[in-house]
Amino acid sequence: MIAIVPARYASTRLPGKMLLDIGGKPLIVHTLSQAAKAKSVSRVIVATDDERIMNVIRDAGGEAVLTSTDHNSGSDRLAEVAESLPEASIIINVQGDEPLISPDVIDAAVNALISDPLADMATTCEPITSLWELLNGNAVKVVVGDKGYALHFSRSPMPWPREASLRYGGDPNQAIEEEPELLSNFRKHTGLYVYRRDYLLKFTKMPQTRLERFEMLEQLRALENGAKIRVVDVTESSIGVDTIEDLERVRRIVEARG
Repeated sequence: MIAIVPARYASTRLPGKMLLDIGGKPLIVHTLSQAAKAKSVSRVIVATDDERIMNVIRDAGGEAVLTSTDHNSGSDRLAEVAESLPEASIIINVQGDEPLISPDVIDAAVNALISDPLADMATTCEPITSLWELLNGNAVKVVVGDKGYALHFSRSPMPWPREASLRYGGDPNQAIEEEPELLSNFRKHTGLYVYRRDYLLKFTKMPQTRLERFEMLEQLRALENGAKIRVVDVTESSIGVDTIEDLERVRRIVEARG
């Protein structure tokens, strides 16, 4: 099992975030270290478009590959590296900006894919704990069917709590505020993916779909093309570092852990 960590230098909200310091180490080095701790991972490769990131990883004793600067997504960057890997490889996409990613979460997603021959890929989700998070368009929601496969992804709140909202004049927000246990019906999608190598290469050659472009969610392309995506429910949250507030929060956690 090979973990590939896409790590581009440019970032709209937090430029150069992969190299920002957290507890004396660059952010990307923390992510690399966490991925390497997963029992299912035999190799970790950082795929980057910037020599500064590549040099930092190599100085830390890790493996890094310089990839094209023209990729539209992390999956495309993964596919460039995966082209040279063995055909039967299982590829784990670990987001570079998640320095606190749990090794156990990685293992859970890997195990879900390899134990399900029908699945093309696996991903993870975690509980939504507040109305603010449910309404936040940066928190992607996933609906999972009874068989454990993804039915839909969206930045909008879903599924709709119809009966509960009717109790409050059709207002779902008030329903959730008055009955917070309703939050247990919602799941936040997290950015960890596990692919069979052949499916990853096939997926990245598919044209973008209208829904994908509309919501800016590439997993919708997979669903629209018939992919079976196994979804694993996990309880250990990670923090994607997209803003200075995220960065400071991670710094406090790392400092508290010593």
